[in-house]
Amino acid sequence: MTSDASDGVATDGGTAADEQSPLAAVWEEDLVKIGVLLAGIYLAYLLVGVLLDYGVRGQLNSVATLTFYVALFALLSLALNLHWGYTGLFNIGIVGFMAVGIYVMAVVSKAPATEAAAGSVGGLGLPLWVGVIAGTVAAGLLGLVVALPALRLRADYLAIVTVATSEMVRFTFLSGTFERFEVGDLVIGFGGGSGLLLDFGSPVEALFDALFLSAVHDAFVGLVGAVIENNPRPVANSLLYGGLLLVAVAVYYLVLTRLGNSPFGRVLKAIREDEDAANALGKDTNAFKTKAFVVGCALMGLGGILWYMTSGAITPNTYRPRLTFFIWIALIIGGAGSNTGSVMGGALFAAVLFQGPRFLQSVVANFVEVEAPSSFGQALAPISASGDLVPLGFYVLDSVRQLQLIVMGLVLIFLMHRRPEGLLGHRKEPAAGVRLDRRGGDSAYTDGGETDE
Repeated sequence: MTSDASDGVATDGGTAADEQSPLAAVWEEDLVKIGVLLAGIYLAYLLVGVLLDYGVRGQLNSVATLTFYVALFALLSLALNLHWGYTGLFNIGIVGFMAVGIYVMAVVSKAPATEAAAGSVGGLGLPLWVGVIAGTVAAGLLGLVVALPALRLRADYLAIVTVATSEMVRFTFLSGTFERFEVGDLVIGFGGGSGLLLDFGSPVEALFDALFLSAVHDAFVGLVGAVIENNPRPVANSLLYGGLLLVAVAVYYLVLTRLGNSPFGRVLKAIREDEDAANALGKDTNAFKTKAFVVGCALMGLGGILWYMTSGAITPNTYRPRLTFFIWIALIIGGAGSNTGSVMGGALFAAVLFQGPRFLQSVVANFVEVEAPSSFGQALAPISASGDLVPLGFYVLDSVRQLQLIVMGLVLIFLMHRRPEGLLGHRKEPAAGVRLDRRGGDSAYTDGGETDE
């Protein structure tokens, strides 16, 4: 999509946008911005891998891990954008819906266990794709249960309800009451504090088998095996899974963009701007908010499934509010209300703030002889004595992963003060689904800024 946020009127009756160079016109395409950002991120990580002498296997693992987190934070930022960016719903219970998605999927798709297997907790043994659908639907249904009473609340009050729901979900999964119980001859449950083992094998291989594409999977494993001598299958599966997650990002992006530009999406944006005005125009704002909330919660549940289905095990304490905080930072970096910004914010957060400290620590340890103080007090002492900042700098570099949350908090404070509109700035939104001008130019927009994807 093109942008003409600051374009003036040209002397020939056209706009200045008509006179921009072809390169500038290409850059205005949002997909080009996403592509350039991702290319820069991957190039930076590959260069770090060269500096650290990773080798081929290490580089491929690094790319697979980066793709995994970039795609997942982009997915969840897009889902949150439907709530906050489009509808103005302040949901800070994201991790609860993620937990419901993966736990329901696990119970549905785990192999069955019987009472004969003492202490074991199994599942219903249904196909993996059935479990994915069940987990997504369960997260959406929880969203409906929360939405019916809570969406009459606004702002901080809705936030309190959603974070409370998230913690209720976590403590339910921790409860001994639901740790294991019998359903006929089967013993199922949520595993309590010990969690659940995910014993349904590789989701990548299961997907390719279900689509009758096992030959394609084996061919890719062989391709990776041509450059990796020992056991290429795990690396190949990680790369394929990252690729599938990027496909999921593209689907999320297209669906939410179409939704946002539809009459339904324009009502959501009207509710975000002034719910009372939208209600006065005859729109059932509670119904619109409920639908948006349920769809967003279902997408968050699917995001939780995609995140943890390859982890081998899940435990309730994984789903603490901190993860919700991460997703909010990713959305704020990109800019609420913009699907393009959500993807770019998720990618930047994953590469710089989430994975970046680990790489920075590795680079520093590889090239600099760091003799860091063992405590924060020892790092501060030379400052008061002689003004020496070097020990504090070494301490920060040595503890960068432990200080990660502090860095994220500082970044969030900076963004809220200096760039609250996000990476792409103010975005302009279509006022109609069809062109309103007679000359075939850009459609009319509700405000100044750039077109929103």
